[in-house]
Amino acid sequence: MNSAPMVRTRSMTPVEKVATIIMTMGPGAAGTVMRHWDQNELKTVTHAMAELRPVSVTQVEDLVNEFLEQFGIGANLVGDATQVQKLLEGILPPDQIREIIAEMEGRVNQSIWDRISAVSEGSLVPYLLNEHPQTTALVLSKLHPATSAKVMSELPQDLRDGVARRMLNCKAVVDDALKLVEKALHEDFTVNLSLNMGGDSHARMADIINKMERSQMEGVLDGLSNTHPKSAEILRSLLFTFDDIVKLNPKSLTALFDAIDNTDLVMAMKGTEAGFRTTVLSCLASRTRRMVEQELASGEPATQREVNDARRKITDLALAMGQRGEIDLSTGDEDGELVQ
Repeated sequence: MNSAPMVRTRSMTPVEKVATIIMTMGPGAAGTVMRHWDQNELKTVTHAMAELRPVSVTQVEDLVNEFLEQFGIGANLVGDATQVQKLLEGILPPDQIREIIAEMEGRVNQSIWDRISAVSEGSLVPYLLNEHPQTTALVLSKLHPATSAKVMSELPQDLRDGVARRMLNCKAVVDDALKLVEKALHEDFTVNLSLNMGGDSHARMADIINKMERSQMEGVLDGLSNTHPKSAEILRSLLFTFDDIVKLNPKSLTALFDAIDNTDLVMAMKGTEAGFRTTVLSCLASRTRRMVEQELASGEPATQREVNDARRKITDLALAMGQRGEIDLSTGDEDGELVQ
């Protein structure tokens, strides 16, 4: 019997990564993306697609995971000149990249103060209380007057008076120093406080992670913990897994189980621990409880995939009911760790 040829793992250029992602999308999604490209971009990527050497399944999975992690971090997709430059290298000529980056940096630096001005004073005040008064004065002098007024009214009087004096005597700030402040604000608010700014990127990423298997969830969260610990902490607080079901209050448990198909419940319960089963069974109607107990006692075999699919179906239902306000998903688990 002939075995399939082995595809050797190799490094990929940025344009090959783009070509690979586009080819995995399928015609519909790929066409939607490519409609936004100009002729040079289309030519570059389509040539790369036509000349693309074999890419292993593992490389495709790694590339998709890389994309998911970058999407979750968020900052790399919002005005980060360094990341944009890396993406463009190998796709556009160096002089054209420099023009794009220069124009983009100008827009980012101009708009960062508009974005920060949209943050509530409830978030700005604690942040600025940890900064040097001179930095606070600089930030307030750049924000919209209405935002600065709200923030100053919340500052302690002695600090407020000192900041006001510094604002009156504030001299022109050199570009390098101003860029450092803008970068810090961009990272702290655009990434770590995106929920307060209405971007809700953490909620979107949590929704994606909630659809992953347990090992994949832990892998993404562990990776983010090393580079963006605050974002990882926020994501953990937004996740809800099958194991979290037994932490719901009795009223929510009853409402959830009333909406679950008994066949899915039996399948999902296979392989669970005795304590988990006891909690679930105690919330079922007596007739349903007897049926579930009989099915579990029969020991009908099931694949792990079937069990996982049933658990995912129940978790998705719980998340949907929670979003509609039909059940309370708060578990009272304050450590933020996934239940083992």
